[in-house]
Amino acid sequence: MLVLFTDSDTDFDLEKCKEYGYKLISMPYIIDGKEIYPYVDFKEFDYKTFYGMLRKGTLPKTTALSPVDYVKYFEPEFAAGNDIFYVHFSAAMTGTFNSMNIALEELKEKYPERKFYEIDTKGITLGSLNIVYEVGDMFKAGKTPEEVLEWAKTEVDKFAVYFYADNLKFFGRSGRVSGFKAFMGNLFGIHPIICMNSEGKMVPVGSIRGKKKAMKKLFDTVVELEDHIKDHRIIIGHCDCEDLARQFGDMIKEHFGQDTEIMYQVVNPTAGSHCGPDTLGITFHAKHR
Repeated sequence: MLVLFTDSDTDFDLEKCKEYGYKLISMPYIIDGKEIYPYVDFKEFDYKTFYGMLRKGTLPKTTALSPVDYVKYFEPEFAAGNDIFYVHFSAAMTGTFNSMNIALEELKEKYPERKFYEIDTKGITLGSLNIVYEVGDMFKAGKTPEEVLEWAKTEVDKFAVYFYADNLKFFGRSGRVSGFKAFMGNLFGIHPIICMNSEGKMVPVGSIRGKKKAMKKLFDTVVELEDHIKDHRIIIGHCDCEDLARQFGDMIKEHFGQDTEIMYQVVNPTAGSHCGPDTLGITFHAKHR
């Protein structure tokens, strides 16, 4: 039997996991010294309260899992005679996958006949979400692990992710943006436009002053890069700014047609700890990232 895994940093929750048959690895964050595991310590993400705390000054931290944590997730499946297929967020963004590899080396010695497959989505939050959905659809359709891995060789890099952050102090603390840049960005109302590149890293591709202009830049990027956009999911992600997300969705529909299907997704708390409230982004099928 093949068991699917994903993690909470891909924006999958318990309901989505039940629908697609995934098991969920919880990626923790820390608030006031307390380590919190999404969908373990709570069943539903109370994003209004979480992002409200961030607006009031709370600055969460994130932490990597240990090899022991991964053994706890994977060993029961190997012991039961199951193989594992894990679709995860970008390995380039964290050291947690070093822990995973250590755990797997230990488990391979103990269960040499078992197979472990993985797809690195080279993204996080909504970008990963799009790919986890696609993989889930393929397995529902009866595709083999080898067929899915072959698809991923070209298609993972065709799911583009572009977003802007509203308050750079969160990136400043996480090391994603230097403290100086964070300060200057907030001082002058500058919103960096950021994408996930083909290495799975966040890279700035421009700076725009003002939310409306930043949203327009995101829209222009979608129009420039889209590739059969309506044949795949379009997901607009936000950190508790649904009104802005809906406005952005209206811009997309006005250009591509009112029949364009758009999903709206609240960014998970672990990723949201880095980008902060009022962040807005989109993922779509593109010529390239």
